[in-house]
Amino acid sequence: MSATVSDYLLHRLTQWGIRRIYGYPGDGINGILGALGRTSEFQFVQVRHEEMAAFAACSHAKFTGEVGVCLATSGPGAIHLLNGLYDAKLDHQPVVAIIGQQSRSALGGNYQQEVDLPVLFKDVASEYVTQVTKPSAVRHAIDRAVRIAQFERTVTCVIIPNDVQELEYRKPAQKHGTLHSGVGYSAPRVIPQERDLRRAADVLNAGKKVSILIGAGAMKAADEVVEVAELLGAGVAKALLGKAALPDDLPFVTGSIGLLGTKPSWDMMMGCDTLLMVGTSFPYSEFLPPEGQARGVQVDLDGRMLSIRYPMEVGLVGDSQETLRLLIPMLQRKPDRSWREQVEKSIRQWWKVSEAQAMNSADPINPQRVFWELSPRLPDGAILTADSGSGTNWYARDVKLRKGMMASLSGNLATMGCGVPYAIGAKFAFPERPVLALVGDGAMQMNGNAELITVAKYWREWKDPRFIVLVLNNRDLNQVTWEQRVLAGDPKNPATQTLPDFPYARYAESLGLQGIRVDRPEQLAGAWDEAMSARRPVVLEAYVDPDVPPLPPHITLEQARNFAESLAGGDVDAGGVVRQSIKGMVDRLLPHKE
Repeated sequence: MSATVSDYLLHRLTQWGIRRIYGYPGDGINGILGALGRTSEFQFVQVRHEEMAAFAACSHAKFTGEVGVCLATSGPGAIHLLNGLYDAKLDHQPVVAIIGQQSRSALGGNYQQEVDLPVLFKDVASEYVTQVTKPSAVRHAIDRAVRIAQFERTVTCVIIPNDVQELEYRKPAQKHGTLHSGVGYSAPRVIPQERDLRRAADVLNAGKKVSILIGAGAMKAADEVVEVAELLGAGVAKALLGKAALPDDLPFVTGSIGLLGTKPSWDMMMGCDTLLMVGTSFPYSEFLPPEGQARGVQVDLDGRMLSIRYPMEVGLVGDSQETLRLLIPMLQRKPDRSWREQVEKSIRQWWKVSEAQAMNSADPINPQRVFWELSPRLPDGAILTADSGSGTNWYARDVKLRKGMMASLSGNLATMGCGVPYAIGAKFAFPERPVLALVGDGAMQMNGNAELITVAKYWREWKDPRFIVLVLNNRDLNQVTWEQRVLAGDPKNPATQTLPDFPYARYAESLGLQGIRVDRPEQLAGAWDEAMSARRPVVLEAYVDPDVPPLPPHITLEQARNFAESLAGGDVDAGGVVRQSIKGMVDRLLPHKE
């Protein structure tokens, strides 16, 4: 049998080192599905929804640095991919989407499921989207899609009509108007000019109170960031995507920054005279030093991202690790360590406050305690994924990552529903490592419950069966509820905010997984220990109090006024909110011994 276009498509992907595709079947990709059945070189992971395929492909890219690939049928299947692909695009991850289309003869005829896919994907795959119309064109289409995804760290898209998929593959003819592409890509060494490095060093050496902010772009530069921080006597804050870039047990790491951040990060930014940003596009300027207070140096691989969050005196285009290595010999060790000591004292005090807040009573469980109890029980080499919601606050502030762990979430898109498919992508990439998804009940009802079926389908293939989904069951779209109170001054609206109370642990058991439900704080430690030692995937359902406030590190007068107005406006949970808010604020005001 001659190789079809679909057979060659898979063969070409293997030449690029790709061996796994996430997707969901449909008749618009029948040819590709048939080719998958004829090869043993590919693993097709069948998720419950195409959006989950894109999330899992993005997760693969985030945790491995390799290209993630997702597959969808024409029309509705292609449309379903979009949210997950935007997640990859906004977090600068290399993902290739392969999509079916109606037969060429039907295009433009208002045929069933016909969607103008090149136009639809032109934004999310802005660097490269193409529709294959001849068998010989599939070669350069795949080569360009993979190479551009790697080079630009972005999403690309290849659309293949279903009749083309089943045609016999023919290599490009040696004639005018044909392309003869090849396989292979090696990332370049990108470093700044020496004169710019010296300018940056002069700024950093002159500073007396240096703050460092790192993101996902610093993930491979941990040792260099530590050395720079030691030389400059600086503290280091982490954007959420960079949470795993440095361990949280380092005494000068202030933790996360922003609305979900820590007080030490806020205090450090408000008190510094020099700011060094490395590999981050952290967007919230109100949590950076006031303009004019600090001199700035920024390192980023993408020159377009320089000096758009804070006006930088020196912008360095380069790889974070390489750039810092070149910068380090130019830096002078600061003999005055008073700024560093101030930062470290603030961090020690913060952890005491956090512990006190986590141990506050609640009805029935304080959600912060769920995460506080998790940290010391995290296995070495664990991979964590977090969803978007109030639980993200506790993940950002209370989970202490150690060296060798990995973690991620939807950063710039901040989409709900990514936590479980992210964890699935991580588990397939690293089947020998324990994986945890930290998910709220809103995200679990949106996507997570369905993807537990995927977990049930595949978990026996994983070398280490530890796959734990924490569900914070607070019966509330809690993050939005708190944002309405604090940002808009509106009381909770049960019609929009209250969620059905779903039995997550029992549902997991119905799928053949293990379910653990806790509704008393003294059960938490044992529940985590049981989950970590389980021999099959676990859903740990924590029945938590929605009234515990995810207090930001700094509350403005306007936010305080809005909060008071929301409670005075007849908030249905006002009593519990007031009680829990007072407990949290008292813990911040009380002195805590180091």
